[in-house]
Amino acid sequence: MVEAVSVQHDQKQAVAAELYRALAAGDRKRLDEILDPAFEGRTTDGLPLGLGGTYAGADTMRRKFWGQIARSYDARAEPAEYRHLDDGQLLVTGRYVGEARQGGGKLDAEFFHLLSFDEDRITGLVQLTDSARWTDALGARRDLSTVDFRVADGLAEIRLDRPHVRNAFDQAMADDLYEIAQRLAADPEVRAVLITGNGPALTVGGDIAVFADNAGAGLPGTLRRMISPYHEALRILSGLDAPIVCAAHGAVAGGGLGLLYCADIVLAAEGTKFASGFAALGLSGDGGNSWFLPRLLGPRRAAEFYLEQRVLDAHEAVEWGLVTRVLPAGELAEGALSTARRLAVGPTRAHGEIRRLLRESWSATLAEQLTAEADAIARTARTSDASTAVAAFIDKHKPTFQGR
Repeated sequence: MVEAVSVQHDQKQAVAAELYRALAAGDRKRLDEILDPAFEGRTTDGLPLGLGGTYAGADTMRRKFWGQIARSYDARAEPAEYRHLDDGQLLVTGRYVGEARQGGGKLDAEFFHLLSFDEDRITGLVQLTDSARWTDALGARRDLSTVDFRVADGLAEIRLDRPHVRNAFDQAMADDLYEIAQRLAADPEVRAVLITGNGPALTVGGDIAVFADNAGAGLPGTLRRMISPYHEALRILSGLDAPIVCAAHGAVAGGGLGLLYCADIVLAAEGTKFASGFAALGLSGDGGNSWFLPRLLGPRRAAEFYLEQRVLDAHEAVEWGLVTRVLPAGELAEGALSTARRLAVGPTRAHGEIRRLLRESWSATLAEQLTAEADAIARTARTSDASTAVAAFIDKHKPTFQGR
């Protein structure tokens, strides 16, 4: 009997060790063999980039947790000790070591992993680690050159700043937006975000001069290098607790439309034009257009917008579902700022749950969405803002939210 238990322990430890080797090597095939399809991962609350939480399914854990770590950190988990528990679980202790990919901040954080097994496959992982060390690694900031960024009184302002080219995207702007998105995800004091731009337009999308300079064999690589950090920025912005307001003026085109998509409220100045423009360049598109447009406009209008290269004015953009409302050009800046400020004094944790519920409903069944709502309202019910608001309602006065 003792020998059988010893064999089981050896098998579990070997599988766990193989897990860390597969993660270090990025071996997806081996991970599929190690992880049970019903695998569930629970990671440390407070991790930056929205990494803390529960991941149902091996594929979800691989893509949304380990995949995001690989995109943002050059890091590995180094196990130091394996301890077998009486309930059949395996406790692994060790350290995460490496650095953030942007800025190069060093990561050195202890971890505790509690692994559950079904025979020779891992069915669950509960992670405990020092989330502050992960955040600090991202805190080694690179200088911004194409975007003005500031945070004051809970409101973050992102202002594109290449006005001489109507805020066309180049590599520096893509990198700056990714840097800013990481800062926002790591800053719990941010309670709302405002996206706008200097000069005559919010953004006309990719910088055609950059495309021309790299035409031919060099263009695919140039586009991939630009799109990767920009897409990651959009993904992070879409997952923030803080609601996002976008102020559009002049023109919004191409991949720059992605800034509208990650926003919750989009205000447009009279006279603003919206277009994809990709087909005119012989390109297929980026910025999340192919995912958001069918959901916002419907599949027929999305195809028309893409294929017929429709240019929408601000009022058409409202009618089609691309924009929330139109303001006179002279009122856009103040209208967007006042909207963002109102959101910045709201219940930030509830705003975050609402953002996720609305976004994730697009791919959820009714049963899944009802479960998600029940889980989310239970989480928000535990916040101090909820307690404050209920007491204020009983006392018939307006609550003051703290965002926690």
